[in-house]
Amino acid sequence: MSPEAAPEHAPTRFERAFVVLGIVVLAFNLRPAAVSVGPVLDEVSDGLGMASWETALLTTLPVLSFATVGALAPRVGRVLGTHRATLAALALVCGGLIARAHVDAPAAFLLLSFTALSGMAVANVLLPSLVKLHFPDRVGTLTAVYSTAMAIGLTSASVLTVPFSDAGSAPLDWRHGLVVWAFTAGIAALPWIALVRHDRRTPQSPSAITTGTVAQTRLGWLMAGFFGLQSLQAYAIFGWLAQVFRDAGSSAHEAGLLLGITTAIAIPLSFVIPGLTARSKDQRMVLTAIMAFYPIGYAGLIAAPDTAPWLWALTLGIGTCTFPFILTLIGLRARTPGGTAALSGFTQSAGYLIAVVGPFGVGALHDAADSWTLPLLVLVGLCVPQYLLGLLASRPTYVEDEIPGSGRP
Repeated sequence: MSPEAAPEHAPTRFERAFVVLGIVVLAFNLRPAAVSVGPVLDEVSDGLGMASWETALLTTLPVLSFATVGALAPRVGRVLGTHRATLAALALVCGGLIARAHVDAPAAFLLLSFTALSGMAVANVLLPSLVKLHFPDRVGTLTAVYSTAMAIGLTSASVLTVPFSDAGSAPLDWRHGLVVWAFTAGIAALPWIALVRHDRRTPQSPSAITTGTVAQTRLGWLMAGFFGLQSLQAYAIFGWLAQVFRDAGSSAHEAGLLLGITTAIAIPLSFVIPGLTARSKDQRMVLTAIMAFYPIGYAGLIAAPDTAPWLWALTLGIGTCTFPFILTLIGLRARTPGGTAALSGFTQSAGYLIAVVGPFGVGALHDAADSWTLPLLVLVGLCVPQYLLGLLASRPTYVEDEIPGSGRP
């Protein structure tokens, strides 16, 4: 066992439960900073007097932060300690969200949004390694727990930001609606104040794996490609699905509810899929079962978007559950917490560079064709390489075994 995976004493049941609590509240707060702006985007843009390019940049900041700052997360974890880095990340989320709700300049709002999202990106990368460190024999179970908490946070921010805004001093007070999520991040930081002591008894291996060494492996690139294409699909769906339904005749309220179906179905499935993935002898079967729903949903949107729209929303939501699937793979494809952190960092940072194309590409294709058929067909076509990369990444192997000079076959 590596030094970083060998605590000084076996944790008590209470200590393990406290770690689980910290992981759950952390995961809940890894999406609201990114998705809470969407429901009030027009009000934010108008209120701050944003130019169109500034509004477009705001919608892209989550992916950019994951792709850039996320790559630094393993190094930050090694320097500060994984638990201290997680606490610092939550502090960035909380501070950035509070500060941005009190500025009037677009540039300041964008900078503070990136600050909050950077904290989210660091914690997002470190989370799989925290699971590997504390629960190496329960990767599937704990991934199910935290991915479910993440889905609940995503859905909550999507659904509740507008009601929170209406509860402010003025109708649809976007500042009030956005700042609420800073307080949930602040609450999430409380368990991690106590958990930082774990860094004193998890020394790092002198031969720690980095994102740079992962970049030299075949598995690293397979995981990054699969993660990038699944993120591209998800961000395209989250960004444009409501507009597809509105253009098909749904009201704004109906379109919002349909998008809610897409995000909400991930809550129960995020609890089931990681366990199935971890226990399955052939994870390719799990992948196939999930991805089969993508073409069903896209075909329905192309052929009959106003017929059974709830079915198309539901099937696409199931397809986006390739996300908890690959989160589980990250934990299963590394032997150590350090290897998990490095694989997570490379997979997500390189993957999100691919995902940047999603929302912009779909919008550009729609503008060029003046129809949703072309962008939806392109998304269907991208399911093919995503599926093939997922099949290859699902084969049993460990990233440490592919590091040059590892001495393993």
